[in-house]
Amino acid sequence: MKRLVIILSLLAMTFGFAAFQCASTEITSARLYMQQNNNEKAKEALMREIEKNPKSDEGLFLLGFIYGEEGEFDKMIEYFDKSLAVSKKFQQEINENKNYHWADNFNKGVGLFNRAAQVTSEDSTQMYFNRAIERFENAILVQPDSLDTYKNLAFAYINAGRISEAAKPLKSLVDRQANAESYSMLGEIYITEGQQLMSSYRTTDNVQDSIAAMEKFNEAIKVLQKGRVDFPGNEEILLYLSNAYINANKLDVAMESFKEGVKVDPDNQYYRYNYGVLLLEAGEFDIAEEQFLKAIELDPLYSNAVYNLAATYVKWGTEIRDKAVEEGTEDDSYKEKFEKSLPHLERYLELNPNDAQIWELLGRVYANLGMNEKSIEAFEKADQNR
Repeated sequence: MKRLVIILSLLAMTFGFAAFQCASTEITSARLYMQQNNNEKAKEALMREIEKNPKSDEGLFLLGFIYGEEGEFDKMIEYFDKSLAVSKKFQQEINENKNYHWADNFNKGVGLFNRAAQVTSEDSTQMYFNRAIERFENAILVQPDSLDTYKNLAFAYINAGRISEAAKPLKSLVDRQANAESYSMLGEIYITEGQQLMSSYRTTDNVQDSIAAMEKFNEAIKVLQKGRVDFPGNEEILLYLSNAYINANKLDVAMESFKEGVKVDPDNQYYRYNYGVLLLEAGEFDIAEEQFLKAIELDPLYSNAVYNLAATYVKWGTEIRDKAVEEGTEDDSYKEKFEKSLPHLERYLELNPNDAQIWELLGRVYANLGMNEKSIEAFEKADQNR
């Protein structure tokens, strides 16, 4: 805060000094009106100055200064740029003004964002997030190179439920100086948008929704592939990349990509896990089992790998059981697969004891194995954690 006070003080001293220099009647009048806080009269005087002298660097600068004070930052930037195009005489003052307005909007945006997290009313929360968005957008307008502002704007959009709009600041982050989080968040947004379009397609049968969905999935793949190159071991980037491939119906391409990743870096649990997810989606249960087992060996606390290993056995067993029913044959080997899922489901719930869906899945597996008491207990746990 002391730095902001110093900037304001310097600006005041600069104006006071310039007032004694040789200046046009319009500039002198404008400065007098500014001291009286009569911005409208000051702007009228400065407009007359600029009409008479379009290359008045001081008139253009002062007009930009007033618009900044009034919160019209697009006009502030416009007139500052025009002043600098004439000369660099007011460059220091312009930079100080930009720094001040950037910090003021950034800090107020943070304050509004934090306020939104504290209030209990849904309407108030939305209002504060929307006001924070306005402040962060102002800060970006004033200082387009502030990476933290883009990140905060993206978070504000997401928390306000304006998910699609968060893509723009995230893309700016990725284009300027990407970090792993920016890649994964942008990829996730594209995937979510694609899934929403596919859901609409299934409801309306509008082919354009399906085409637009595939475009979103391909955008996600493009972003996440670039993120994978920049951050090859990042878990979230790899996870969303595999999800994007699955949603885009590019299982073959995805499996080849992650198979190569496992080959190059066999001790990377994230490559193992994501390759396993793709294999599971393709119904290649035996190879998926191998990948998840290796991922867990590398990281025993990798709960997603533990769950997906259990899911592999459940899906494997379900396929065996359903095939036997369809063919009218007896095949109890499915029970072996269900039994193999149990220790991994139980292990997952040790790590994530409040996951109602997995308690319910465990209950169904127990029921299929005739373990009725344990099945009832698991369903009760599911109900408690919903």
